[in-house]
Amino acid sequence: MTPRVPRLSILWVRRTSASSSGATPVVEDGGRPSPRESLTGRTSVQTSRLWRGGVGSERVGAHWLLLTDSPPGVARTTPPSKRWARDATWEAIMKKPRAAVERRCRKQASSQAGRKKHALTRSQAKPSAPDGLAKPQEEVVLQASVSPYHLFRDASEVTVFRERLLSWYDQEKRDLPWRRRAKGEVDLDRRAYAVWVSEVMLQQTQVATVINYYTRWMQKWPTLQDLASASLEEVNQLWAGLGYYSRGRRLQEGARKVRQWGRLGAPGPRVSPNLEPSHPNQVVEELGGHVPRTAETLQRLLPGVGRYTAGAIASIAFGQATGVVDGNVVRVLCRVRAIGADASSTLVSQQLWSLAQQLVDPARPGDFNQAAMELGATVCTPQRPLCSQCPVQSLCRAHQRVEREQLLMSQSLPGSLDVEECAPNTGQCQLCAPPTEPWDQTLGVANFPRKASRRPPREECSAICVLEQPRAFGDARILLVQRPNSGLLAGLWEFPSVTVAPSGQCQRKALLQELQSWAGPLPASRLQHLGQVVHTFSHIKLTYQVYGLALEGQTPVTTPSGARWLTREEFHTAAVSTAMKKVFRVYEGQQPGTCKSSRRSQVSIPASRKRPSPDQQTLDSFFRPHIPTDASRLNSAAQ
Repeated sequence: MTPRVPRLSILWVRRTSASSSGATPVVEDGGRPSPRESLTGRTSVQTSRLWRGGVGSERVGAHWLLLTDSPPGVARTTPPSKRWARDATWEAIMKKPRAAVERRCRKQASSQAGRKKHALTRSQAKPSAPDGLAKPQEEVVLQASVSPYHLFRDASEVTVFRERLLSWYDQEKRDLPWRRRAKGEVDLDRRAYAVWVSEVMLQQTQVATVINYYTRWMQKWPTLQDLASASLEEVNQLWAGLGYYSRGRRLQEGARKVRQWGRLGAPGPRVSPNLEPSHPNQVVEELGGHVPRTAETLQRLLPGVGRYTAGAIASIAFGQATGVVDGNVVRVLCRVRAIGADASSTLVSQQLWSLAQQLVDPARPGDFNQAAMELGATVCTPQRPLCSQCPVQSLCRAHQRVEREQLLMSQSLPGSLDVEECAPNTGQCQLCAPPTEPWDQTLGVANFPRKASRRPPREECSAICVLEQPRAFGDARILLVQRPNSGLLAGLWEFPSVTVAPSGQCQRKALLQELQSWAGPLPASRLQHLGQVVHTFSHIKLTYQVYGLALEGQTPVTTPSGARWLTREEFHTAAVSTAMKKVFRVYEGQQPGTCKSSRRSQVSIPASRKRPSPDQQTLDSFFRPHIPTDASRLNSAAQ
């Protein structure tokens, strides 16, 4: 469709500044400021206009500029006396558009002026996730603002660090199942899958806990195709007890994506997975069912894969020279370079990623990254680190700081506790600890890194009930309902529950209504309070008020969608969380106490319902007077 007035539909008018008040306003079309305007820094505004019979008019100051159709880029030469005219009617018509334009101009000017002023403040106010992408331009600016004290002096120092760390790793590394599988696997996709599963499981979870889960997982689903064919119920069932259940769900989603790319991309051309897809629809054809080969494509295309996981897979499975930063690496780098600032801040996070990329060995990137993590997990631990066994102790600035502090303390020099080794050019170094947090002599190298202040988890309370239905033949069954597919413990099974106030008012009534919505009419008089379970998730401290209700006889109970009846044996193998197993322990009346496998769960049972332990029963029977049967007969005969 051809515009009515092609060259006059969009026009720009330059307002003259105070320093050049005599300059003639220049009108240009095309809808954008001219290059000269952007260089001078003057403000350009798109003015409001009215059209009558192909003649345009624009408001400039208190006047109207009448425009005729002239070639673009050619200035009007109409005399000012004929070009300018006052019109009160048009003034009223254009009052609101002019005010809107002026407000928009002021807003744009203020935002442009404040963008540069607050660029650094905004970046520090919103810490980036450890798996976030870092831009090369930011790294260049970062290097210029960091004191050399927190950097490596030259390439020779980096080489020494690599050699010592890898030599130590070759001798001291732990024998872990995922390392054996990745080392012995020839197929790149299966090797990447083995690394992928281990890295996802190891997030926020100890190695000792992951080993059994990883072994069972790989036995059941040895390839990506096997995992993609599994159901979410099976994944949740095997993942039960490992925590952070969204990890398993996203792992399966990634496997299904890779399988889908292979199926849909089979007819089309297949290019190397190292290439960046130019369009989302071309991912199907370019990957061809293979796991992406670079950290960039892994992070961008696979769900739940962030910067760290992508770097670990790319370096260990494919040999890409890319650094990784996890909690162990953060601790190692902060101590080696004496970085005392908040490690979760954007500035420190970018510096740590820059150091990791600088240190990674291009010849053995996977081994180097695993060595750095191994060092943090076994030697450079959070508390009581084994500095005497550290292979890079001579390069550790935190250890040098400890030695200097001890020397100054032994000499009893005044002011020795405030010695500052880093000497920034101007102001306080942004990588050093703030002045409000002085050196703690009792911590030693554990002064690094600085512990970020964490918000306490919010507290919630829930009333939950174990509803049991006896059967004439076989074991009794208990009712479980499935949680929503999103949110906390998504897709897992649990006992019927309802969120209640911590005060506990009306929780019995609310819980009974919830039970009846799942199982129909129930005897309210049999609903008994058994105790409570306190379980802390990553951000929620949840208190379960545990109730029990055992039905009499074979009461017919309906089973709506989203609910199921399971035996006790089936419950222990179902996809339920650790908290639900704790709730069931209260119902079974087992010995109360803290779960040994999870320090974050606590169980308490009312004193009136507690059973004495076998040891206590033996002790009571020992002190209880015992009267022989024969003696009692003699007493009765004497009477």
